[in-house]
Amino acid sequence: MSFNTWTPHAVSSEAFSWRERVWRIVEAQHVASTMKLVDGVDEQHTLELLLESSKPMMRPGTSSLDYLLATPFRYHPKRGGSRFRSGIDPGVFYGAESIRTAGAELGYWRWRFLRDSVDLNYLGPVAHTVFDCEPSCRAVDLRRSPFTQDAALWTTSDRYLETQEIARVARKTDVQAIIYESVRDKNPAWCVAILNPVVFGGIKPKIDERAWFLSVTQNSVQLRSQQESYSYKFN
Repeated sequence: MSFNTWTPHAVSSEAFSWRERVWRIVEAQHVASTMKLVDGVDEQHTLELLLESSKPMMRPGTSSLDYLLATPFRYHPKRGGSRFRSGIDPGVFYGAESIRTAGAELGYWRWRFLRDSVDLNYLGPVAHTVFDCEPSCRAVDLRRSPFTQDAALWTTSDRYLETQEIARVARKTDVQAIIYESVRDKNPAWCVAILNPVVFGGIKPKIDERAWFLSVTQNSVQLRSQQESYSYKFN
């Protein structure tokens, strides 16, 4: 079966029950940034309410979720979209097999930003929150047959037309997540794109208590805590 014949029925027929520990990394700037602008907790609360009113509406089914799980479904994607989401598609929660892989996926885009910026040679170190969760869902795995015949389409560095399209097809079915090979981690690893926030019902993210910092140069990315560190290089 080729990419052009991936119908909703064909995709749904490859779905299976999936449950794994999923890692994600986000910039830890929310509270710290607003505290810099006010004189105390009461003023901060007022400012947070004002900021909340200016944000996009919560997607249906996410209001009861922890903000770390709900946020990816709330905001519009960057220009051009992401691997499994175009500019007009619903939100996607991206996660990874490990902290290392999550750092590679995040670090690549920080490195791209630095590389494309004028007169900017260094970013960071910036504090980040590392957390994991364990959703249960119906998923398809693009690393498995018959999807592997289109492996070159799923693993391109920055061409997302085909991956965005198969996500649209999956949304028409009972498929809630797409598992795929990490393109940024040099070691074999999986990532997951969770399409439906319903899989997070009743789940609380587990925040890693270590302080993590991400720094970026023109040549490499460093993700570091006092106990652990990862270094990445991208071409």
